[in-house]
Amino acid sequence: MKATSLLTGWTCRHLGDTAPGKTVTLPHDAMLAEPRTALSAGGTNTGWYEGYDYEYRRTLTVPENELADTHILEFEGVYHNAEVWLNGQQAAFRPYGYTNFYVDCAPYLHAGENELRVIARNADQPNSRWYSGAGIYRPVQLWTARGAHITLNGVKIRTLSLDPAVVEVRVKTTAPGTVRLMVDDLPAMQQESDGEAVFTLTLDNARLWTPETPNLYTCRVSFADDVVTETFGVRKVEWGTDGFLLNGKRYIIQGACIHHDNGLLGAVCDPDAVARKVRLLKENGYNAIRSAHNPCSKALLTECDRQGMLVMDEYIDHWYIHKTEHDYVDYFKEWWHQDLTDMVEKDYNHPCVVLYSTGNEVSETAQKRGIALTKEMTDFLHGLDDSRPVTCGVNIFFNFLSSIGFGVYSDEKAKKEAERAEKAKQRGEKAAKKKAVGSQFFNNLAGLLGDEFMKRGATLHGCDVKTRDAFGNMDIAGYNYGIYRYKHDLKKYPQRLILGSETFCSDAYKFRELAKQEPRLVGDFVWAGMDYLGEVMVGSWEYADYAETFDGGPGWVSAGSGRIDLTGKPLGEALYTRVALEADNGPYIAVCPVNHTGDRHSPSAWKMTNAMPSWSWTGCEERKANVEVYARAARVELVLNGHTVGSKTLKNDCLARFSIPYESGTLEAVSYDAADHEIGRCKLQSAGGTTCLTLDAEEPTVKPGRLCYIRLRYTDENGITKPLARGNIQVQVRGGTLVGLGSACPFNKHSYLDSETDTYYGEALAIVRMGDGEAMTIAASDGEYSAELTVPAQA
Repeated sequence: MKATSLLTGWTCRHLGDTAPGKTVTLPHDAMLAEPRTALSAGGTNTGWYEGYDYEYRRTLTVPENELADTHILEFEGVYHNAEVWLNGQQAAFRPYGYTNFYVDCAPYLHAGENELRVIARNADQPNSRWYSGAGIYRPVQLWTARGAHITLNGVKIRTLSLDPAVVEVRVKTTAPGTVRLMVDDLPAMQQESDGEAVFTLTLDNARLWTPETPNLYTCRVSFADDVVTETFGVRKVEWGTDGFLLNGKRYIIQGACIHHDNGLLGAVCDPDAVARKVRLLKENGYNAIRSAHNPCSKALLTECDRQGMLVMDEYIDHWYIHKTEHDYVDYFKEWWHQDLTDMVEKDYNHPCVVLYSTGNEVSETAQKRGIALTKEMTDFLHGLDDSRPVTCGVNIFFNFLSSIGFGVYSDEKAKKEAERAEKAKQRGEKAAKKKAVGSQFFNNLAGLLGDEFMKRGATLHGCDVKTRDAFGNMDIAGYNYGIYRYKHDLKKYPQRLILGSETFCSDAYKFRELAKQEPRLVGDFVWAGMDYLGEVMVGSWEYADYAETFDGGPGWVSAGSGRIDLTGKPLGEALYTRVALEADNGPYIAVCPVNHTGDRHSPSAWKMTNAMPSWSWTGCEERKANVEVYARAARVELVLNGHTVGSKTLKNDCLARFSIPYESGTLEAVSYDAADHEIGRCKLQSAGGTTCLTLDAEEPTVKPGRLCYIRLRYTDENGITKPLARGNIQVQVRGGTLVGLGSACPFNKHSYLDSETDTYYGEALAIVRMGDGEAMTIAASDGEYSAELTVPAQA
């Protein structure tokens, strides 16, 4: 079938408005333009954005001679409770906001112009535990075909064996006929189809797909006048007592959890933003992504295929117990079979997808009904695709608490929370005064008591009792924050495979060392790989100079929980996990903000350190500096301006901490092996006295219509960032469009759609879209310092 992108020609307005809608281009996040106020019923979950319902409109023109053709609309993601109307008739309803769905247009079309309306609901707050975005935030396609054709998603490709490499291609057609197949430069093949044709190909000297060598093949299938092109990778997934095997080789999954938003762009699923996210995670040592907690986009799968990133695609955050009053629970029973079917249809041909997850922290797995549902969902997925294992992320401690009547989530709690929010809104009161319940309550408690609170709780015997039956109904047991159970449970359950489906950053080294000894410990997904919008303050260590309050109220917008911050900058924690997971031996240096040594900050268990790779703390001479060195070594030495100021032996970790008086200049870390031979060194240089505003483009040239990321920094004359310089920067763009602007600060009163932003530790980020000309120019000024950068268009 032929795909036509329907990304332009749309208008969007609040549902019920009589004024004309605003012209928008898809993908579009309508929520990002809404005010963030204390009246937001989503509150801390959604970053205080207010929720509304939206109406999108455009026309579809169908010539008379094409009216009898097949016309199918594909929506890759609409948040949420989407209604699709054609010419005044409702053509479809799809409640889940994270799944792709299809609409057969035939009964509703007429020749000429057709009115297409899409209604996206988001006024029913609260409906999410994180920033969901709203509207048509993923692409839309119109699929058309004339006469007999290959069915939509009708080409299925999988690897049957590796020695020799044998690939199966199944093709479904709407009528009998001849199906022709070509794979790269192999000889063409053909078969007669009576609705389905099955090809078996043997590939000599096959180029296997792995994270290190993400080789892809192109499959071209022809039937009648229809042509379908699919990419695929030759790779085989196996799991058992030898662990997780890819192409017969054991891989330790070193993963990062990510939400679906793209930082300053909100929920907009722009392929350039998605490609950048995958690249940054790969560069920082991760070989896998967990799509927390919803099916990921097609764009993400395409990039993970291309860049060599493993994917655990996760279905949902809840089953039949509400976590928020207006979440998906009311639709779950009726729709979960279709949702999982569509998820597998989307994933099937992608070599990057190696795991399915049926849910996250569903305490239903502690109940008889939930245990049975665990098996039902696992079996259903196996029936759709038996080539990938199934897991579910279970918070072991939460399961035990719910079983003794101290439930983290319940329908009653969700209902009361929604009622409180609504009454507060009617009275015009701050919703921030609401009582913390559910995950927010435990997040707050963990923030106060530290990560040991949840991990120690998971060691209780009752936690085993209330998870073992559900774990027995999945291929791989998903442990959220259960690292202290690993050794015990591996011994007690000799057939169990364990995945750290959600973990703390500080446990990365401990996990890696244990996984090297025990293959049934298959992997780890740190929370979180990149910072995300909503669930505010859960991972923030913030000080009073950047946060007006520590109550999580309006102004707080992001979780602050990423090893990579909201602008895509790797923090000290990213350097730590990179070394801990043996993606690099180091050494690396990171320094806690010297201007805040000893100061009070907002609490969080989801942040190991607030250290950053900088030795430029002007005005802090002689103040205590807390320095961290990350290295896979026997010993590390710290050298300041040519003088050794500390030496530490590393044992049972790859982190050495030093406290030294700050002195500007050159700070070096030197690592040594057991024979005391130098094996690595790195250094940080203090910035000089001159201050400049510097603009850096991540790419030297950009294609028209594509995104360009511009980092705004206060630096010295040599380009070294000055983290204590701060200002409000105005940005203007000529020859392009500013689509996002902001800093990484979790507390930020600015809109990311404004043309002005505060900086955070000396930095901010502008996201611009290249126009149709030969170049675009970005101009930035804070009233004292100014800079301009011209980015050429790529031919």
